[in-house]
Amino acid sequence: MATARVSHNDGIAVVTFEHAPVNALGAATIAEIVRQLDAARTDETTAVVLCGANGTFSAGADIAGFANPDPTALTTRDLIARIESTSLPVIAALEGNALGAGLEVALACDYRIAAPRARLGLPEIKLGLLPGAEGTQRLPRVIGVAAALDMILSGDPVSGEAALTLGLVDRLATGNLIDDAIAFARSVRRGAKRRTSEMRASGDMRAIDEARERAPAPERGGQAAHAAIDCLADALTRPFGEGSRRERERFVALRGSDQSRARIHLFFAEREAAKPPANGVAPLPARTATVIGGGTMGTGIAMSLANAGVAVTLIDVDPAQVERARSAIEGNYGATLRKGKLTQMQHDERIAGISYSTDLQSAANVDLVIEAVFEDMDIKRDVFAKLDRITAPGTLLATNTSTLDIDKIAEATSRPADVIGLHFFSPANVMKLLEIVRGEHTAPQTIARALALGKQIKKIAVVSGNCDGFIGNRMLYPYRRQAEFLLEEGASPEQIDRVIRDFGFAMGPFAMADLAGLDIGWRIRKRRNAEKPPLGRYSHVADRLCELSRFGQKTGAGYYRYEAGNRTPLPDPIVDDLIATVARDAGVPRRTIGDEEIRQRCIYALINEAATILDEGIAARPGDIDVVWVYGYSFPAYRGGPLQYADSVGLQKIHDGMRALEAEHGPVWTPAPLIAQLAASGGSFGAWKREVQWATR
Repeated sequence: MATARVSHNDGIAVVTFEHAPVNALGAATIAEIVRQLDAARTDETTAVVLCGANGTFSAGADIAGFANPDPTALTTRDLIARIESTSLPVIAALEGNALGAGLEVALACDYRIAAPRARLGLPEIKLGLLPGAEGTQRLPRVIGVAAALDMILSGDPVSGEAALTLGLVDRLATGNLIDDAIAFARSVRRGAKRRTSEMRASGDMRAIDEARERAPAPERGGQAAHAAIDCLADALTRPFGEGSRRERERFVALRGSDQSRARIHLFFAEREAAKPPANGVAPLPARTATVIGGGTMGTGIAMSLANAGVAVTLIDVDPAQVERARSAIEGNYGATLRKGKLTQMQHDERIAGISYSTDLQSAANVDLVIEAVFEDMDIKRDVFAKLDRITAPGTLLATNTSTLDIDKIAEATSRPADVIGLHFFSPANVMKLLEIVRGEHTAPQTIARALALGKQIKKIAVVSGNCDGFIGNRMLYPYRRQAEFLLEEGASPEQIDRVIRDFGFAMGPFAMADLAGLDIGWRIRKRRNAEKPPLGRYSHVADRLCELSRFGQKTGAGYYRYEAGNRTPLPDPIVDDLIATVARDAGVPRRTIGDEEIRQRCIYALINEAATILDEGIAARPGDIDVVWVYGYSFPAYRGGPLQYADSVGLQKIHDGMRALEAEHGPVWTPAPLIAQLAASGGSFGAWKREVQWATR
């Protein structure tokens, strides 16, 4: 419930508003603030302090109201107009979050005082929007166009201390924020208004032109960025009122765009994915952890934990590997320090937070253990059998496997309820996604602890059921399979990669495979083929490349060739000849293939497998699948993920396209039952719901 109250302190009116949990500025909150601003004006009042309750100013507008705004309700712009029109100086007291519309309200105040650790920012660009309550016009008038471009186009917040350096706030609180704000308000002369709308923006058009050159093209997710840049140009060249009107027009246009709908979908999908099982006990933060395996993945996981203040022991049975891990970790932190992204104190704390051992006994008496050894079932089962004897009851036992059966690993212990998959993506200290894999016997509380850990180490966590490849890698297989078939049928690696990049991926499937290492996929295919020989068509191109020891960038050759010291993929006639030979041996006729066919076959294969995963209950929600593929596999965020994209195209169109492919290429293209069902009923993935069951597959 939205409330606001006013108190008086010897001529200073303090207006405090509250709308749990983050003081979002919905219509009811704004109406309450306006009411109390009116009540604050008395003959004795000399200034007003505006603050939020419960340790935060405001995290911004209520996004849920964007889809169907009430034209009769008061808006943030109405509140801003009321603040500017009052004759009393208004001081914004900022602590916690002052984001989006919250910061725009603060910018309309005459003065700003902030707690040192407050977070001030305009994150609208991350929702495919621009600040729509005059933020693009006020911010450059306060801090200059160049700094305003940085804040608006990154969407990243700055601390109260950084805001003081920028000139965004007038003073930092040194004690209690409200007491300091009241003292500051008393120092302001009665009637000393300082309206930002009357200031001039500083800077020149060079910063605007440079920002336009850096921004992604509008059709590749840059609609909001270019609109925001245009607004900031208006701040330099047009009167405030005209710039404000043009900002509003652009905001409304963006609010109805596919790109904004996609990003808002992801915003809510991330939050849904992070929700723990119902009726669980809130887990305590992890304080101590052990990571087993000193390779690239293990070192990245150890750094992720240390970055969050968890005391980590990194174990590897090979002393030489331990020293390589230590060197890699210290080198990474050193490079980050030199770039100015860590203070010396942070650097030293993180280095000191990781210890090293060759003895598995070091895993005793910790909150959690994460195994990151070689991707081999027998090795992992052996590690877990030993952990079962070494670790204390209740220790969270996690495996970092990317494809192996969690239940078979858990069988090596006497406590499968404590076993879970934590699939980090490489490099683990950089990549944001964490796939949490629940086994048949994984306890709901174990899932809750894993989700809490994901939040603690600042990962975007998604829960998956247990199957070969889980959500992300299981979908990767049919996507890659279609790309390989297209190679045999006449497309080149560079054509396929270009089409996928044009769709919005950071890299195409073959450049990505070269980066990851072809030997990894080869090892997985050999295991799968031994367990269950492939049925139907199978492309041998990747296997033949591996037989030639072409493992990608690490060997200087894969689908492409690479010159020494250069990661730029270069076409290789040897690969073209190998593809032609494989196609001839398999009896596959070659032809000219158009870009649209490549795009459709690769992306529709993703969508079809995603629908099956959803129907089987491996993924709980369509949004979970979208989050995995945006943050783990670079599916373009401005398209919202595979299933959001499918809804934007239309499921009937996708269903009909698959039927046409089925007629040409066989039953591999039979639409998933859920796609057929939704297409027939006129439904969508976005409207599809099922009760989430954590305890069973």
